[in-house]
Amino acid sequence: MMKVCLLGASGSIGGQTIDVMLKNKEDFDLVGFSVGLRTAFVSKILKKYPNVKHICVKNKEDMDSLEEKYPEVNFYYGDSGLISLIENCNADMVVNALVGFVGLAPTIKVLEMNKICCLANKESLVVGGEIINNLLKQGKGTLYPIDSEHVALAKCLAVDNKKVDKIIITASGGAFRNLTRRQLTHVTPEDALKHPTWNMGKKITIDSASMVNKTFEVIEAHYLFGYSFKNIGIMLNYNSYVHSLVLYRNGEYRLDCGKPDMRVPIKYALYQGLTPYKTVVTKDLSSIKGTEFGVFDIKRYPAVKFARTVIKNKGTYGAVLNAANEVAVNAFLDHKIRFTMIEKIISLMMKMHQSISHPTYEDIVKVDRQTRETVNYLIKEGGIK
Repeated sequence: MMKVCLLGASGSIGGQTIDVMLKNKEDFDLVGFSVGLRTAFVSKILKKYPNVKHICVKNKEDMDSLEEKYPEVNFYYGDSGLISLIENCNADMVVNALVGFVGLAPTIKVLEMNKICCLANKESLVVGGEIINNLLKQGKGTLYPIDSEHVALAKCLAVDNKKVDKIIITASGGAFRNLTRRQLTHVTPEDALKHPTWNMGKKITIDSASMVNKTFEVIEAHYLFGYSFKNIGIMLNYNSYVHSLVLYRNGEYRLDCGKPDMRVPIKYALYQGLTPYKTVVTKDLSSIKGTEFGVFDIKRYPAVKFARTVIKNKGTYGAVLNAANEVAVNAFLDHKIRFTMIEKIISLMMKMHQSISHPTYEDIVKVDRQTRETVNYLIKEGGIK
């Protein structure tokens, strides 16, 4: 029986993780979770797992209220509360389904405690990939990705990782894949939230539309599998049936295929890669029935170029990329900036940045804070057109 702590239990990935665990009660037990501001989920989850004794929320006021209602439960709050939750709940495995920079410190803590980390928090590797990989090289903990693209690559490479030409991440193209660059100027948040194939949270759906999500995934793939930017490709797959693929030097492709359902990669991660699966091998992608591929045009989706900067230079560029994007996405959702300004803001901040080589966690926190302050100021003052 694997004792699991679930960070971000009230989100899309969190909810689907609970679904998978409930269907496999003999293998997994929930011993702790976090819900951020969505405290209504506490009672819902406790009905399914009444023995949970450790819960983290965002605000102290919510914690105080919940402590009165559930005196037998240990409650924590805030970012420091997430660390306390991990330290005290006695889990074997932590599923990090948090969204944003807040997920980095918990990932580091899980690995430092030699626990298993199932990672859905993209930002952990984008911002702190060097720190995380150094911990793994030291034999600290174990990491399993939850992203469908990276699980697909892990499956394909587990079958055959010899003579690889490229690992290729698929992309649906997001809500605006049929629009030109010029047409993007006047799109609204409501338009952007209509993802063609996946049902996800607001931020990741906006990131999908801007292709920043795919930028993050390229960086993740670099840290997870060790390939350089030139050996990581992107291919459009319009119905998200092919989750990712590997191209070998002999011209063969190995693919992981299936209907878009995050429960599949979640289960793969929870079982630490030991679930049965099949990959498809072909030299002719047009032979794969029920799906359609398209060529990825970096001129149409220039945000992916940011991945090259982060992978090539490392340091604190990932922190700048993520912080600028988080603030810009929130501003777009609040109708404060146009969609196309997300890209412009990231580009400006990346160009302005003086990177710190081999940063500590404290360095990353400082850069994150400074970037957010600068972007918020520029947006408020109308400094980006």
